[in-house]
Amino acid sequence: MVAPDTSAAGVKPLQSLRVLDLTVALAGPVSTLLLGGLGAEVIKIDAPGGSDIARENPPYIGRDGLNYGTQRAGETSISVLDRHRNKKSITLDLKSAEGRGLFADMARQADVIVENFSAGTAERLGISYAEMAKVNPDLIYVSISAMGNSRAYGEIKAMDIIIQALSGVMEVNGFADGPPCRVGFPLADLLSSHYAVIGVLSALVHRNNGGGGQHVKVAMLDSLASILAVEHFDLAGEGHVLRTGNHHERLAPFGVFATRDGHMAIAAPADGWTRALFEAMGMPEMAADPRFATRGARARNSPQLTAVIEGWSKGLDAQTAVRRLVEKGVSAAMVRTPQQVFADPEIRGRGAVVRLDHPCIPDTVNTAAPGVPIRFSACAAQYDKPAPMLGEDNEAIYRGLLGLSAEELADYRRRGVI
Repeated sequence: MVAPDTSAAGVKPLQSLRVLDLTVALAGPVSTLLLGGLGAEVIKIDAPGGSDIARENPPYIGRDGLNYGTQRAGETSISVLDRHRNKKSITLDLKSAEGRGLFADMARQADVIVENFSAGTAERLGISYAEMAKVNPDLIYVSISAMGNSRAYGEIKAMDIIIQALSGVMEVNGFADGPPCRVGFPLADLLSSHYAVIGVLSALVHRNNGGGGQHVKVAMLDSLASILAVEHFDLAGEGHVLRTGNHHERLAPFGVFATRDGHMAIAAPADGWTRALFEAMGMPEMAADPRFATRGARARNSPQLTAVIEGWSKGLDAQTAVRRLVEKGVSAAMVRTPQQVFADPEIRGRGAVVRLDHPCIPDTVNTAAPGVPIRFSACAAQYDKPAPMLGEDNEAIYRGLLGLSAEELADYRRRGVI
């Protein structure tokens, strides 16, 4: 729907795609963020005055720097500056008949609509897939929900922590003698957003093969349940402890070990790797110990093996311990902080993490943000445009795309339609 830029420096894989973004919070906005980073024209649609609840997320940024308190005039949420990169922003009242008419006009010229409304909202507004497919049969309409909009879960209001609880992920995360533990970042939101992008790309291929448009549905709960099944927890015997903490007895030695000044991770399940570990520890004779000589024996004696390894590692600083292991061919690494990861020149150089740049962010604030961790040989992808202010692109979209006159635009603005 968008004329492609064929200049070598400007080529992006999805730059001919136009996406109407009706999402809020995290799962939806991250999916459209990624589509924008891959080159799609993403038009973020808010109600007049702003409807994305992420706009209220602290911390806020303004001329005076970061503010974790009450939002002040001229300040913007860091969440918005992150999730709205590579998007255009317009305002539109979808509760009004005229607003829905303008939206239908945009849908006729769009490839994709992405929404994560609560159940029944799109139908009440008259912008459901069934309605939009009448306007544009080739439209790919993506719906991201918490639990598949099923009545099976009653009236539960779902957030990422609720989905983690329902999915079983919490039950397998943490230590055996502790409570279920939340994964420390919004895993359900982020995983479902990526599945949504996979859905968009798959539907595009289907459409390009003559299949037409379709409705793509992704649920946060389904997304987590799908990865939970990788470990086949349903085969665990009765009374089997699911939470294994920092170690995995079936693969011992495999886990996180304390050092004198931090922690390191070791993965040496194969017999040869375990022998190399013992050599690095200066204890090659342990390879002949019947408790540790085979994988089965190590699994049965995992606590004892862990104690021996940690007795050695606690006498060394993490860097020295890791170096000795790596020199012997053992898979090992230091446990790094997020700040250390963000400062890693390799990760920065590949664009996986980028600086969050925006005119409203003072030079004194150096904030890391997700990049596009995909490298292409014949095109490029990255978040290279700062988040727009609310309604910044009203003029360009309504006049340029829909052909409204200045008088019509002013009238819609005066009456609160946009």
